[in-house]
Amino acid sequence: MSDTRPALETVRVAAIQMNSLGEVDPNLARAGDLLRDAARRGARLAVLPENFALMGAHETDKLREAEADGDGPIQDFLARTAAELGLWIAAGTIPIASPEPDRVYPALCVYDDSGTRVARYDKIHLFDVGMPDSAEAYRESATFMAGANKPMVIDSPFGRIGLSICYDLRFPELYRALATEGAEIIVAPSAFTHTTGTAHWHLLTRARAVENLATMIVPNQAGHHASGRRTYGHSLICDPWGHVQSEARSEANEVVVADIDRARGARLREGFPCLSHRRLA
Repeated sequence: MSDTRPALETVRVAAIQMNSLGEVDPNLARAGDLLRDAARRGARLAVLPENFALMGAHETDKLREAEADGDGPIQDFLARTAAELGLWIAAGTIPIASPEPDRVYPALCVYDDSGTRVARYDKIHLFDVGMPDSAEAYRESATFMAGANKPMVIDSPFGRIGLSICYDLRFPELYRALATEGAEIIVAPSAFTHTTGTAHWHLLTRARAVENLATMIVPNQAGHHASGRRTYGHSLICDPWGHVQSEARSEANEVVVADIDRARGARLREGFPCLSHRRLA
């Protein structure tokens, strides 16, 4: 669905950092408080982190909370809160039922300020990795089903928004495809581990901004979770020149905000036209 209203030239956006718990209800209550804080601070678009509604003790916990597409307590909460606050919400991720009972889709759903869902993006790249020189390993494909290999960019009052999730950050071809489709803002809700975040979080988020001359809004999970996993935090908003405008500095629940100047972004793309200088497909 496209938003046909004229795009705003300046907009305040928020990246919401969470230390999500092992039960849905307290996480929704906490997310509601953080979204209200973002709205009070003038944000028009707020982005929640990956797995904001549940970071369970076991990877299979998400299966019992799986919702039908378009219906369920998590999706109802998001629609209701977006309408109540007059706030666009990019909520990543929600466990949406798949054709396989032992796997769910990791879905990033976007709601406009009337509470209408305007997009759903299912994570393309699944985090099946082992850490170098460590026993730490992850296999998302055991409980997640990847989405189709299709970039998604949507219209909004703030310009074109590209959608991505966490491990997607390591695949620059996806972000170039989003930029090619006109993305001025790219969201990447994440649950980066402390190990990978320490090594690569700032490098990857800033690189994706610079390569594509786009604002990156990248909320992360932070701290220790019920499974024993530790996530990196440092939720941030990065401008198209690679400058980190705002960043969370703790492992606590936190809202960071920044103002996006779309005219400056347009000037950067005009004066530094690397996107049009491409020679390889």
